Amino acid sequence: MTMQTEPVASVRLDLWLWAARFYKTRALAKHAIETGKVDLGGQRAKPSRGVRVGDALVVARGEERFELEVAALSDVRGPASVAQALYRESDASKIAREQARAARAAERAGFRPPETRPDKRARRLIRALGDIDAL
Repeated sequence: MTMQTEPVASVRLDLWLWAARFYKTRALAKHAIETGKVDLGGQRAKPSRGVRVGDALVVARGEERFELEVAALSDVRGPASVAQALYRESDASKIAREQARAARAAERAGFRPPETRPDKRARRLIRALGDIDAL
């Protein structure tokens, strides 16, 4: 990789997402872009599309959705503190992600796995739930 002295005007989208630590590898970033999980300016983009400072991005990663504005450009993956300086997330996006995370935690709070393995009677009941004709 050659070092450039003048600031770059744009960086490939997949490279920027990798440098900003949204995806662990460029291949994962490219796959996410190709499957429509990343929008640039409200439109689907190709992995080779150039990202400029001020561009609006929507990144869906797992169950989380990030609404970002590109604050800086980089084609080198650095520490997390540097990566977080590459973008600004909107306040509405942060609030929505926190609410979704709290809702998922509340859904999990009601479930308690059993302490022991099911006994013979419980196994029969479990099998019967799968097969209505077994009753």
